[in-house]
Amino acid sequence: MTTVRAQDQEDGVRLLTLDRPPANAIDQTLLADLAAALDDAGADDAVRAVVLTGAGRFFSGGLDLAAAAGDQALAGMVLAPYRDTHLRLLTFPKPTIAMVNGHAIAGGLIVVLACDYRVGLDGDYRIGLNEVAIGASFPRAAFETVRLRLTHGQASELLLGADLYAASEAVRLGVVAELLPADAFEATVLRRAARLGAFPREAYAHTKAALAAEAVERIESETAEEAVRGAAVWMTPESVAAREAQREKLGKRTPKG
Repeated sequence: MTTVRAQDQEDGVRLLTLDRPPANAIDQTLLADLAAALDDAGADDAVRAVVLTGAGRFFSGGLDLAAAAGDQALAGMVLAPYRDTHLRLLTFPKPTIAMVNGHAIAGGLIVVLACDYRVGLDGDYRIGLNEVAIGASFPRAAFETVRLRLTHGQASELLLGADLYAASEAVRLGVVAELLPADAFEATVLRRAARLGAFPREAYAHTKAALAAEAVERIESETAEEAVRGAAVWMTPESVAAREAQREKLGKRTPKG
């Protein structure tokens, strides 16, 4: 059963929904399913644009700390599968729009930022990049995505502050272009996606590739040794202890909807 549902809308818009309850947390299966869904959408000439959202109250809560088989498994997840899926988003030749319907945290927020255009629901949820607080290093793909989308000041606040913010801060932080009320949210996002998808596709793809070229080049130039050194940050005693505390905290919560 796939963790990414695909549904075709009007005007060549394909809606992809992350669906891995309760938090649409990222594991290797979700990464593989998202990559496959993007490949399918890219190969289908009838698809002009892709909208990415999450099921339930989460867009995505980030890496699945609870389900991973130990910290070594977590460290491994920041290597090839994570890198390849995010490169697919950054280099996807058609418009991609993040429809941020709920909590977008850590790796979940990176997925949001990897999309070309981002619109948020004006609601009660959290966004943030709290990796530093839980002892996680930023994979090159994540760091370059942040640097591509945000100003230096916004990136520094999110990355080094490692806080979780109310959704009302998302525009100030550069995460979304705007926040929309629930009664207009989905229809407006789909309409924006259709507008972008109606542009001549070669012109859009060429311009998008040029905008992301330097970030993509830096991601692709990372050596295996550099990736391993970054992943090793996960395994320091302080990092392991911080994640253990986070797992315990998550374990005490009762997931909702």
